[in-house]
Amino acid sequence: MPMDAAALAALRAEVHGRVILPGEADYDEARRVWNGMIDKRPACVVQAAGVDDVGPVLQAARSTGLPLAIRGGGHNVAGMGSVDDGIVLDMGGLRSVSVDPESCLVRVEAGATLRDVDEATEPHGLAVPIGVVSGTGIAGFTLGGGVGWQTRAHGLAIDNLVAAEVVLPSGELVRADATTNPDLFWALRGGGGNFGVVTSFTFRAHPHGPEALAGTLVYELPRWGEALRAWRAWTADLPNELTPLITFMVPPPDWGLGNRVLMLAGFAWASADRATGLEVVERLVAACPPDARMTDPVRWVDFQSAFDSAMPKGVRAYWRNAWFAAMDDALVDALIEGCGRQTWVGTAADLHFMGGAFRRVPEEATAFPDRTAELWLNIYGFWTDALDDPARIAWVKGFSDRVRPLAMERQYLNFIGHSGAEAVSAARIYGPAKLARLAEVKRRYDPENLLRVNHNIVPAG
Repeated sequence: MPMDAAALAALRAEVHGRVILPGEADYDEARRVWNGMIDKRPACVVQAAGVDDVGPVLQAARSTGLPLAIRGGGHNVAGMGSVDDGIVLDMGGLRSVSVDPESCLVRVEAGATLRDVDEATEPHGLAVPIGVVSGTGIAGFTLGGGVGWQTRAHGLAIDNLVAAEVVLPSGELVRADATTNPDLFWALRGGGGNFGVVTSFTFRAHPHGPEALAGTLVYELPRWGEALRAWRAWTADLPNELTPLITFMVPPPDWGLGNRVLMLAGFAWASADRATGLEVVERLVAACPPDARMTDPVRWVDFQSAFDSAMPKGVRAYWRNAWFAAMDDALVDALIEGCGRQTWVGTAADLHFMGGAFRRVPEEATAFPDRTAELWLNIYGFWTDALDDPARIAWVKGFSDRVRPLAMERQYLNFIGHSGAEAVSAARIYGPAKLARLAEVKRRYDPENLLRVNHNIVPAG
């Protein structure tokens, strides 16, 4: 549906950034998001040139009634940064990052990527706890929670968020922190982006040298049961400085590994005491010697982008996720059975080990759905040919359905795939108590439900 001519003229008169319409030369590139399976056609894309452009876009959405999607990095697998026949406010041009090394505070504009943040903090010997794919946008990543290599040491991204600047649906620019608009600040930490347009985030950074203790232990399929049980025992008293990740995958042929492998990866030791970290890793090696091993120091910024090559912009992607209270034998069997059925390079599953600082945050302190899960499972596939969609999606769905009876009720907003974004309700993500509190915040700051696209919190009645 084309945008009303008068509303379009008013919008173009008020914004400093570009307003791009269907049929214009840059429209297809402007509407692209990271996931190649998402092919939405907005009525217009506004590429914001500054914070002052946000208010006029909100007003245009209000006056026309068109749905409004807010895009940061455009990396969300469900394509939440776009909308059919509506307005896309693209914040991707606002990417500045400023670091105050004295206070260890880092202010990040909403269009910045995770790599922008890491490159700005590295010269100061600091790091913000963020994610593991450098092209991810900071905004959606943070508003959904934000898991990464420092989660056990320092918590989620939202646990290190000190303040946010937000343009409300009314057009007012406000600050949200622990004392100013604290209800909004609570909701932004895990409740998604439907309360206002966040224009900047201020994070607390932590000391971190230029290198990371990175490692990978590789086990071929016949030894998966042994490896998982050894890992279960090893993690029983794991130091919080260590955030391990298990990946089940079909490696590319040139890796020289088996056709299905379990990789115990990412020994992201959040301490300068690297020798102690290696000692902890060696305990697992002694308990279950790997079929192959890689444990080497690596530059932190490079470690943070190690997965980038598998996830270039335009790749087709489908994800599902589940949380578990613990790894019991039933889950071990389900992981082996489900991941053992993989036959394609690009399909995989990651098992995140939680706890530590993530668990220490009080449940009611943020809108994040649940702090009790010990394990997060993200099941996914990346491929390039649309003809492969049915088989790849069927594997993800089949494995997800296999483990669902063993899983907890809650899910991670940022790991919900595009069909799942419609099927997984906010009630299922947050539970009745947190959803009711989110709805009250929504009623106060967006009573008209102007920001309703994709993940929507409905105002309290």
